[in-house]
Amino acid sequence: MAETPSTMLPLGTPMPDFTLPDFSGATFSSSSLAGRPALIVFMCNHCPFVKHVIDVLADKARTYESQGVAVVAINANDVRTHPQDSPENMKVFAAERGFDFPYLYDETQEVARAFQAACTPDFFLFDADGNLVYRGQFDDSRPSSQIPVSGADLSAAVDAVAAGRPVSEDQKPSVGCNIKWRPGNEPGLRTL
Repeated sequence: MAETPSTMLPLGTPMPDFTLPDFSGATFSSSSLAGRPALIVFMCNHCPFVKHVIDVLADKARTYESQGVAVVAINANDVRTHPQDSPENMKVFAAERGFDFPYLYDETQEVARAFQAACTPDFFLFDADGNLVYRGQFDDSRPSSQIPVSGADLSAAVDAVAAGRPVSEDQKPSVGCNIKWRPGNEPGLRTL
C-alpha cells in the first residue's frame, strides 16, 4: 500500500466553489455552506486508509455537525479503473456507515484539482468566512500502526473553529492512497 501525503494547500486559501451530484444524482453546491465552518473530505470506498478511519470519522462528523461545522465528503476517483468507487457503491458505503453528510461524486476531477487534493482521505477545514484553517491528518493512526484511531488532530481543529479560537498552524499532512486520476488528468499535466 503506497502512501501519498496531502499537498498542504496554503492556510488562508479561500474554499473553491463547486457544484457536484451525490450518489443519487441530487446536486449539492458549496454556496449552501456560506457563513458557516465546513469540513471537506476527499475520500473513496476502497482505500485502506479511508476504511481504517471511516467509522470514527462518521461518528465524529455527527459531533462536528452538532458544533455547527458542516461536513461534506467528495469521491474523485476514476471509476473506470476503480469501479468499487462508483456512485452505486458510494450509496452502499454511505448506508453501511450511517453517513449523515453529503457524499458527492467528482467525475471530472476538477473539484479535486481546485482543492489540490492528493490522497484519500484528505481533509480541508474552512472557517465561517470560507478560508482554509486546517489541512492535515485525522490523527497519527495508520492501517499498519498499532495506534488507535481517535481523530485527535482534526477534532482539535474543529473544536477551535467551533469555539471561535485560532487553529494551530502546527499541522501534519494527511497520508493515504493517491487519488486515482483519469489518464491525462493528473495534477501537473495540465492547467485549470
